[in-house]
Formats: sequence, structure tokens, C-alpha cells
Amino acid sequence: MAFAYIIEHMEEDEDSPKSIPKWVELEYMHMRTLAGQGANVHFTHLSPTSCDTLSSLFRRDTDPSKAQAYAHQKSVLQLMEDKGVPLEKVCLLDPKAEKELSPEDGDGRFEWFLFGVSDDPPRDRTGELRVLGFPGRHLGPVQMTTDTALGVTKIVVQDKKHLSDIPFIDHPTIVFNAKESVEMPFRYISDGQEPILPPGMREHLHEDLNKSFDFRKRSHCGRTISALCHAIQWLQQYDRA
Repeated sequence: MAFAYIIEHMEEDEDSPKSIPKWVELEYMHMRTLAGQGANVHFTHLSPTSCDTLSSLFRRDTDPSKAQAYAHQKSVLQLMEDKGVPLEKVCLLDPKAEKELSPEDGDGRFEWFLFGVSDDPPRDRTGELRVLGFPGRHLGPVQMTTDTALGVTKIVVQDKKHLSDIPFIDHPTIVFNAKESVEMPFRYISDGQEPILPPGMREHLHEDLNKSFDFRKRSHCGRTISALCHAIQWLQQYDRA
């Protein structure tokens, strides 16, 4: 059974002409791959500009092995009303939930899985959804990127694997060369010893390293944390507010 995954983006400035950042595009496009064929990924509560940008990207990528993706200006509550989906059929992925997500949650209990994305300055967007009464599940104690959280959810509820059986790598360091690296402050699904990143993300991180971000070099502190990682941090549904 394939599911629907909802990314409640919650953009407030509906008239802003600013487009979504490149790294957000990469993460959002990666979600289609992680959700897989037969699934649907809905991005809700977008500004008109972001909605147009994502819709254009989705139209250009017609790979049938990926999930169908849709961009909406309407909120998740409006989309639920349009689709006739009741609140109890929507699972909010919430780090403060009491129960861990389990394979049994994919046995008809839920139809949609909801992720609340925060903004800049950071706000507890998941908390804003929590108070609406959605049933919640957590994905463990370590913060994940939103695309990783979606991929993990799919592995649990559709592929029927427990969280404890999924290979993870925490806070991986992406090494570009002997002097340049980025430590990612999140948990990722691992492929051997490497984190599974969105296609193009490694190159984008390196490009930003060379262009405009202030890095601390490994030779000085043993690790490098990019300003981009801090920017990514406010766009994750697993913010720890």
C-alpha cells in the first residue's frame, strides 16, 4: 500500500517574490524518490512563487519510478477537507509524540503522514500542528532532515521495517578535499559508510563553501560546520522548540 506524505510548509508572506533556496529544491525533489512509485507527496501552505517553482520542477520530472508530487497554496486542513480525509487518518511526525512509528501504523490506521516544516526565524511548526489534535508518532531521538524523515517513514510503514532495523549515520562529515569539509548536524539513512543525500546536494554544499559561507577549517577545529547547515536547520520539521 502506497501512502500520501504531506509537507506543511507554512509560508506566511504570500506576496513574496522570493523563490525557495536551491537546497530546499534538492530536498523536496528527493522526497519523490524516497516515497517511491504509487505514493503521493503534497507540499501545502506555499506562497504563490514557491508553488509555481515547485509545480514547474515536478512537471519537468516525469520519472514513473518516483512518487507523484503536487504543490498547493492551501493548507493541509483545506486539503484534507477537499480530499475527505478525517483527522484521525493523518499521522503527524512529531519528536514529542509518545509513540514510536511502527510497521503496524501502515496497516490501515493512517492514510497520510504529515511533516511540519519550520521557517526563519525558527518556530515550532510541528507544535502548531500538534495542537490541532493529529495523532502523532516519533522517529527516534536524533534530528533528521525532512527528506530523511519522509524516507524513514516510508521504510517503516510501507516496507515494514522497525526503526531499529534501519541503518543510520549521525552527524556525518562530508569531505570535499584535504582542507574542506562540512559536518551535517542531522541523522541520515546510510548507504554503507555514506549518508544518503539528495542528488546534487554534495555539489551544492561545496559550491556554497567556495562562494559565500564562512567556514571553520578542519585544521583549526577538527570539523567544519557550514552556515548552510544552520540555514537547513530552520527548515526541518524536527526542530527542537
